[in-house]
Amino acid sequence: MATTTTAPTQETVKKPPLVLTPTAIAKVREIMATQDPLPAGLRIGVVGGGCSGFQYSMAFENQAGMMDKVFNFDDLKVFVDATSLMYLNGCTVDYVETLEAAGFKFENPQVKSTCGCGSSFQV
Repeated sequence: MATTTTAPTQETVKKPPLVLTPTAIAKVREIMATQDPLPAGLRIGVVGGGCSGFQYSMAFENQAGMMDKVFNFDDLKVFVDATSLMYLNGCTVDYVETLEAAGFKFENPQVKSTCGCGSSFQV
């Protein structure tokens, strides 16, 4: 008697195009908790401007826009518009604290160059 075995099916888990580190998520939640009323989530985007042509933007939002993609990071909703998503694909957002400064740091593999002050970039 012949027996056949089948390979177990694997569910494909789609990786989000943008990643927030646990440190960044914790800091966003900390800042969100001070807002009144409490926002629904965080908007991350790319806007024109700065020395090199583009810069990152972060703001609290009460709801998603019509063209937004919504990502969940440990129950933190992150809204990204479709245009910004093109520039943020593969990007990691972290929160860093040093003796000189503290803030959110974007590590984006698509960036070809940044300006001298580090607040804008070019793709």
